[in-house]
Amino acid sequence: MAKAENAELVFVPLGGVGEIGMNFALYGYGPPSAREWIVIDVGVTFPDASLPGVDLVLPDTRFIEENLANLRGIIITHAHEDHYGALLDTWPKLKAPVWMTPFSAGLLEAKRQGEQGAPKIPLTIYRAGEKFTVGPFEIEAIPVAHSIPEPMSLAITSPAGTVIHTGDWKIDPEPTIGPKTDEARFRAYGDKGVLALICDSTNALREGESPSEVAVGEGLKGVIQAAKGRVAVTTFSSNVGRIVSIAKAARDAGRQCLVLGRSLKRVIDVAGELGYMDGLPEFIAEEDFGFIPRENLVIICTGSQGEPLAALAKLSREEMKSVSLTAGDTVVFSSRTIPGNEKAILEIKNRLIDLGVKIIEDGDALVHVSGHPRRSELRKMYEWVRPQIGVPVHGEAAHLVAQGSLMSTSGIGQVAQVRDGDMLRLAPGPATIIDQVPFGRVYKDGRLLGTDQAMGIRDRRKLSFAGHVAVNVVLDDKYELAGDPDLVAIGVAEADGRGESLEDLMIDAAIGAVDSIPRQRRKDLDLVQEAVRRAVRGAANEAWGKKPLVTVFVTR
Repeated sequence: MAKAENAELVFVPLGGVGEIGMNFALYGYGPPSAREWIVIDVGVTFPDASLPGVDLVLPDTRFIEENLANLRGIIITHAHEDHYGALLDTWPKLKAPVWMTPFSAGLLEAKRQGEQGAPKIPLTIYRAGEKFTVGPFEIEAIPVAHSIPEPMSLAITSPAGTVIHTGDWKIDPEPTIGPKTDEARFRAYGDKGVLALICDSTNALREGESPSEVAVGEGLKGVIQAAKGRVAVTTFSSNVGRIVSIAKAARDAGRQCLVLGRSLKRVIDVAGELGYMDGLPEFIAEEDFGFIPRENLVIICTGSQGEPLAALAKLSREEMKSVSLTAGDTVVFSSRTIPGNEKAILEIKNRLIDLGVKIIEDGDALVHVSGHPRRSELRKMYEWVRPQIGVPVHGEAAHLVAQGSLMSTSGIGQVAQVRDGDMLRLAPGPATIIDQVPFGRVYKDGRLLGTDQAMGIRDRRKLSFAGHVAVNVVLDDKYELAGDPDLVAIGVAEADGRGESLEDLMIDAAIGAVDSIPRQRRKDLDLVQEAVRRAVRGAANEAWGKKPLVTVFVTR
């Protein structure tokens, strides 16, 4: 590949850098006026209580949408939602060729069939060790260990040099499925020379090394063997290695397995087609639950993050038709708590405890391990790759700064701290932020996508705090009130501290507002509308201490 005149190599994250989730990275090569681009990962993050009604949060892709003529392709490193979950919604705007592994492609197709109107995306399948060309970039897929089948790091080579984009990874000497992290390939690239390492920071605050998945399997086996009644294990549905560990632990303890939850069943179907479930006993059907002695059953279920409609939440509320948990049973949380989900998880735990169920989590036994590298693993990667430039990604500010410091003390000469929207020039010259590009969040709300304003989320948030009041004012032909205004209040307190009806107080305020406007000026219906809105809102605030959203209709 020949180096173009005035060509630069740039890295631009539009999500996932300064936050956990919603990973979306751009690499561009060429002169500033004619860069060619590739996208690495198209992820989502999940809404919290500040986004009522929102289903998913997606990266704002305006910047690359304005450069579609030069977008050469999209490469997905693995099929976790924070890396590929926005693809179905985002691809119609980008329409670029997509490269995925077989497992990722299988999950995407299963998801597509479950979503009305989802696009059929033309895919190119790639596998570990393969090389392929996308625009000016030659890509090699380097297998790594993680908590899902077929995770890949990408060696991205252009005339400006090679960048290692790690994706999500860890060093696991005994992964349950899939190959180990390919130290030899990383070392080979290090020997040839690596310009930059763009590296996962999720566990950069934790010393040591992550335990192996095999050790987790042994921990689960011990818990299952010691349990007197049924054992329900909840985990991330995409963690096929963990599902295999649970199934093996159940088999070794002489128990049968039942799977609950649509997303788990979907993942198991795809994994089974690709051979990842080979050698395991068949899972039993829900209808057979009542025929299996309690001491002979393990349930693998969704709901580790407290999702109210997932299987574990339904079990805790005794809402499942065929399956139940009773006193003496055990529930194992083989997962970590994603920040923001603590309250929902605690509610489920308390309901289970009220049923007499024993709870076991990571602090009680080795029943979960992260899929991301701790500090000793990060040091090994630096030693293998020996990059000129280190760029921490995939983390919040604390994680990024912690890894940046570790990179500096581990001998990496240049460390670039970037955040979403920064354009980092990797070559030529020192790593430098040369521009800021548009970035942000787009919300999936039902069947629609848009900004918080376009989706009405800001007003919805206000509604959730202070409710809504609708007022209808009718003026006669002399611009006098034709009867009292009609008023409907939703989500508003019924009475003030003295017991007076808040609706009556607001109606009196609306009448007073109209009466205070000289009759000639009432011809301006917009003036009347705004005066009534302010008066009603003010009356509510004086009596209640809150300002509801107020909508006023004025007719004549």
